[in-house]
Amino acid sequence: MRRLHRTLRAPFAWLALLVLAVPLAALAQDLQGPGFAYYEAGDLDAPRPGPRAPAMMLMGGGEWVPEAFHWWLKQAGNGRVLILRASGSDELQDRLYREIGGATAVQTLVFDNRRGADDPAVLRVVAAADAIFIAGGDQSRYIRFWKGTALNRALNAHVRAGKPIAGTSAGLAILGGYAYGAMDGGSITSAGALADPMGSAVTMDSGFLQMPYLQRVVTDTHFDKRDRLGRLIVFVARAAQDSGNPDIVGIGVDEDTALCVEPDGQAQVYSADGEGKVWVVSPGRDADRLVEGEPLRFHAVPVTVVASGGRMRLDDFQAEADYQAVADVSDGEIEVIRQ
Repeated sequence: MRRLHRTLRAPFAWLALLVLAVPLAALAQDLQGPGFAYYEAGDLDAPRPGPRAPAMMLMGGGEWVPEAFHWWLKQAGNGRVLILRASGSDELQDRLYREIGGATAVQTLVFDNRRGADDPAVLRVVAAADAIFIAGGDQSRYIRFWKGTALNRALNAHVRAGKPIAGTSAGLAILGGYAYGAMDGGSITSAGALADPMGSAVTMDSGFLQMPYLQRVVTDTHFDKRDRLGRLIVFVARAAQDSGNPDIVGIGVDEDTALCVEPDGQAQVYSADGEGKVWVVSPGRDADRLVEGEPLRFHAVPVTVVASGGRMRLDDFQAEADYQAVADVSDGEIEVIRQ
C-alpha cells in the first residue's frame, strides 16, 4: 500500500501538463505537503476484466450491502475503484478490496482543503477510475472543498463518460440536483426543519453534481432510523420554491440499504437485513405555507415506500410499492396515514 500527500506547488500550465504526463507510481516518490492524502491497494496495471456501464448506487449509510456492491462493481467491469473522502484514511479501501472483492485495485483520496481539488495529480487519478465511490462524513466539506473546482468538473465528466458512481450517507446527500448541505455545522432534525423551514439551519445547495435522473431530486439518508421524513418534506418544499419547479421529488434511503440504478433509470432496492426501504416524497405542487419564521404547512403529501427487493423507475418515479401513504403537515407537526 502506498500513501501520498500532495498540494499544487505552482499555477503554471506547463507544470500541470508535466505532472499529468508522469506515472502515478513515480509521483509517489516526491510529492508532499497538505491538500490531500492518497492510498492504494491492488494492481493499478491490471487490465480491466470487463466492459463498463453507467450505474448509480445510492446508499443510506450504516452497513454496506455486499449484493449491491457486487452488482455495482460488475457495472464497473470489475476494474479500478476510486474512493473520495474528506475525513478518515484507507479503512474503506481495504474493506472494499479485501472483504467485498471484485476490483482490480482500489484507490483513496482524502481531502483536507480546497486546493487539492484542483491538483493535476488528483485529476489524473479521477480520470483513470472505472468507478467512483463517495464516502460518508460531512457533506458540507464536500461542497466547500469540491464545488466549482476541477474535481467537480471531473466528477461530472466521469458520469457523462458512462462510468458508475456511488455515494453513502454524506456521499449520497450531495448526489441530488438539490442537496441539504449541512453548511451550519449541524444536522437538522425533522422537528427543527418543520418548525422553521426557512430558517438558517436548513441550508440547501444546488448546481454541484449532475447525476442522471437526479436533477430534480433531493436525497436523504439514515432515513427511518433517524426519523427524517419530516425534514425531507421540508427539503423538497424548499427546493421547489428555490427552483420554481413544483415537481421536485425527495428520495430517502434507510441505513444498511442501497438503491441500485441501471442505465435506463430502472432501480432495485437492496438491504443487508431485508428490512431496509426507500422512501419517495412527491408532492407535485408547492407547500401550502412556506414562510420565514412560521412552521411548515403542507397537506396531503404523497409518500411511496419501496421495500427490499422492490423496484422503481427514476424516469417517472413509479414503483412496486410496499405501501403508499399521505403525510399531512400542519403547524410543524406531521401525521402519516397509510393507504
